[in-house]
Amino acid sequence: MFGRAVRLLLSVVMLATGLVVGSVATAGTAHADGCYTWTRTLSQGASGADVTQLQIRLGGYPGQGSVLAVDGAFGPATMAALKRFQSAYGLSADGVAGNQTFNKLYALQDDDCTPVHFSYAELNRCNSTWSGGAVAAATARSNALRTMWKLEALRHALGDQPIRVTSGFRSHACNDAVGGASGSRHLYGDGADLGAGPHSLCTLAKQARNHGFRGILGPGYPGHNDHTHVDHRGSRYWSAPTCGI
Repeated sequence: MFGRAVRLLLSVVMLATGLVVGSVATAGTAHADGCYTWTRTLSQGASGADVTQLQIRLGGYPGQGSVLAVDGAFGPATMAALKRFQSAYGLSADGVAGNQTFNKLYALQDDDCTPVHFSYAELNRCNSTWSGGAVAAATARSNALRTMWKLEALRHALGDQPIRVTSGFRSHACNDAVGGASGSRHLYGDGADLGAGPHSLCTLAKQARNHGFRGILGPGYPGHNDHTHVDHRGSRYWSAPTCGI
């Protein structure tokens, strides 16, 4: 909590002193965030690692049935996702990422780049090294981070009430132990099982359609009557018959 308060205070100081986001940070410049600091305004036509970082955080705002590419190129889809994010948080929805957008993102993330309401530990109760799955450990961890940002968007859309994650990344050994499918997305780090809580499983399954998940399995699908599963598989597959999807 202290670190988050410091980041917010630094953001206010930056605005008060008229720091231009488009300028390059120099030695001694106070960074606004312990995870990642944007140093220029981003708009359509921009490209680079800073666009990639923005796209990761906008992954939950692609529009119904869509997925936002994380390719470092700020095109029309990124602009539309940014406008949805800005609108969701009461910002000017101009499709340009500047001070207001970045300050909101700083407030939404912890120093390890995870969104404030989710954590790596929550998405991995199997193997803290992220190894033993279907992809390299670094890839599994990166996939989990993208899933967390989508879950953050889902959480906000559902009134900022908690979402309970019951399973995330699994090594092959963990997956076999729980009887998971041989090709489970849990092995890739992007799969997450959500339990009922403030929201029903059907509410979670239906709303997830708006937040960048290609795979959605829920009540009525074999083995999924006690959770809703979301993931980022190669092609779209939604099935929650009890929920009407």
